[in-house]
Amino acid sequence: MDENSTAIFASLAIGFLFTIGIIAIIILIAEWKIYEKAGQPGWACIIPIYNVFILLKIIGKPWWWLLMFLIPIVNLIFAIWMLNLLAKSFGRSEGFTIGLLFLPFIFYPILGFGKDEYQGPIGDPIALKEFQDIKYEFGKPQ
Repeated sequence: MDENSTAIFASLAIGFLFTIGIIAIIILIAEWKIYEKAGQPGWACIIPIYNVFILLKIIGKPWWWLLMFLIPIVNLIFAIWMLNLLAKSFGRSEGFTIGLLFLPFIFYPILGFGKDEYQGPIGDPIALKEFQDIKYEFGKPQ
C-alpha cells in the first residue's frame, strides 16, 4: 500500500469510529432517561453489571437472571426477553422489541425522550399489581 491509500483508509477508519461513538453517546443518554422514567438513578446505566441489575429491577425479574448472561446462547435468549419486557414495561409491543434489538440508536431515544410512561415491572405480576395500586397525587405517592 502506498501513502495515499493508507491516508484514505485511516480517514475512513476515524470517520467510522467517530460515527460509532456518536451513536453510543445517543444510546447512553437515552438509556439514562429510560432509567429515570422508571424511577431509578440514571447514572446506573453507565456501570457495568450494575446496569443490568437495575434493568432487571425495572422489568421485574430476579437478580439471578444475571447468571443467565454467563451461559452462551442462553444469554441471547434472556437479552431478547429482557428487551421485550422493557418495551412492555413502557406500554410497547413486540414490534418495538424488534426495533430495540436491530435499531437501538432509533428506538432507545424514542423510549427515553418520547411520551412513553413507565407502567411498572411487567415481568412480575405481583410487583405490577402493587405498582398499579399506588395512588398518585401531583406525581407523589400518597
